[in-house]
Amino acid sequence: MRPVDPYRAFRFKVELNGVQIGGFSDVTGLEVSTEVEEYREGGVNGYVHKIAKESRYPNLVLKRGITDSTDLWLWHQEVVRGNVQRKTVSVILEDVQGREKWRWVFYEAFPIKWSGSELNATGNTVVVESIELVHHGMMKDR
Repeated sequence: MRPVDPYRAFRFKVELNGVQIGGFSDVTGLEVSTEVEEYREGGVNGYVHKIAKESRYPNLVLKRGITDSTDLWLWHQEVVRGNVQRKTVSVILEDVQGREKWRWVFYEAFPIKWSGSELNATGNTVVVESIELVHHGMMKDR
């Protein structure tokens, strides 16, 4: 069996409730960490027991060039108005042939921050929107 090359970080897509919502240039927050509590046992000098406590997930941040699509803006505006609509967000990693290889699913997500790029008349960069989402955890699917 041949070893498989690592997947490229630039081949991914994002879905919102199962529907692809455009191209993103950057996704951060694919992380989980578990806190531990240390417990020293009398007479055991070679190590300290480490007991798992709660797991924590950072916020998921999606960045993309601003387009005519206003789906992320409108979703955030509903939250601003007090109408929190929780959705399932999936980040899908693809191989070079475009086949799905990894899927991270974020449950019960909703936006807590929307931001746009600074506008600068002397520059020539793409205007980017960023949306930060909280969620109830991440699972790997498939």
